[in-house]
Amino acid sequence: MSLVFPHTFVPWFRAVAPHIHAYRGKTFVVALAGEAIAAGKLNHFVQDLAILHAMGLKIVLVHGFRPQVNEQLAAKGHVSRYHRGVRITDAVALDAAQEAAGQLRFEIEAAFSQGLPNTPMANATVRVVSGNFLTARPVGIVDGVDMMHSGLVRRVDSAAIRRAVENDALVLLSPFGFSPTGEAFNLTMEDVATAAAVALQADKLVFMTEIAGVHERPDDNTSPIDTELALVDAKRLLAQWPIPQKPSENGFYLQYCVRACEGGVERSHILPFATDGSLLLEVFTHDGVGTMVVDEKLESLREASADDVGGILQLIEPFERDGTLVRRERTEIERDIAAYTVIEHDGIIFACAALSPYPEARTAEMAALTVSPLSQGQGDGERILKRIEQRARGLGLESLFVLTTRTMHWFIKRGFVQVDPDWLPEARKRKYNWDRRSQVLVKKL
Repeated sequence: MSLVFPHTFVPWFRAVAPHIHAYRGKTFVVALAGEAIAAGKLNHFVQDLAILHAMGLKIVLVHGFRPQVNEQLAAKGHVSRYHRGVRITDAVALDAAQEAAGQLRFEIEAAFSQGLPNTPMANATVRVVSGNFLTARPVGIVDGVDMMHSGLVRRVDSAAIRRAVENDALVLLSPFGFSPTGEAFNLTMEDVATAAAVALQADKLVFMTEIAGVHERPDDNTSPIDTELALVDAKRLLAQWPIPQKPSENGFYLQYCVRACEGGVERSHILPFATDGSLLLEVFTHDGVGTMVVDEKLESLREASADDVGGILQLIEPFERDGTLVRRERTEIERDIAAYTVIEHDGIIFACAALSPYPEARTAEMAALTVSPLSQGQGDGERILKRIEQRARGLGLESLFVLTTRTMHWFIKRGFVQVDPDWLPEARKRKYNWDRRSQVLVKKL
């Protein structure tokens, strides 16, 4: 029997609660590479999906089957052939793909039917629905190569999928589609998942892949970039790299994330299936894992509005309680809300600061700089500082000052210098709390 430690479990559970509230009723399209199933990751992954389903998320699962088809072809003595990363599907490969898809669909449905005690699937009821939701068309001839029975998604029956997920079912899509004449086409998992996410205007598209995220160079797997990648930056990287040919290459999944974001999907993710629970880590922790591509219109660094007062109060209250910050009343924050800058992720305020100008002295105070413990060390404090500096410069001010009792070294590392409290503008000096003995630090802009 495992032990539960209240001093760690309770704060953790409370910390993930806002994410649970934020995602209830949202639609996720999740694409699972066939390599993950071949690596024995299916059961744990299904358990994680069942947890999300139980929390009220609407799930569309797309499975890949590249290694399984290769295995079927090898058993038939047939060689797998690709062009530009897409399988050339002759009649033998089409038969192999149909066999692999049928076997995988059986395994996935069986995994969702588990209900063993002492597992995450205990008491779970997940109904899996699959069917002919995809209409396809042939890829045709590319660079003089006849792709034969390889196809592209022509249309997604989004209305039927929505009805299924609204009825609490999980929709399973195989990478197969049919023409209006009944001809079968072998599709790619990536194309199916992206087309489905765009058609449904899903809140997230998630690729569970063999790579750990996106890196700065196409041939580099050791230096990952930031976990959050703006759409404009993702497009810049793709423009610099050669056209990816294999799923293991840096830009392979990134190109589909870009397509999804351009099609209206809010966020697209590339997660490593080798990391146990990576889907849960991405959904329920601030930093997540892998790489997330975000349309820049969802920029989280912004000026605050009246709707943010409650979030700011919740963020700063623990720091007021331990004496790091001076206490501010709700009415004071409501009055000065236009002075605040915030960082918000998925409806949760993770950092804030206020700018209080003193135009007569050509300076301004940055007050109430606060970063949530969930995101400390990730650069949110510096992002807030830079935005506050920009706002101060926009007012024609020459310096920025802060009062602090505990974080002097953080500011010194960022260009602030300590001065005597007598340096303060007269209006601010009259409010200085000599008992608190806050240190005054100034930075020239």
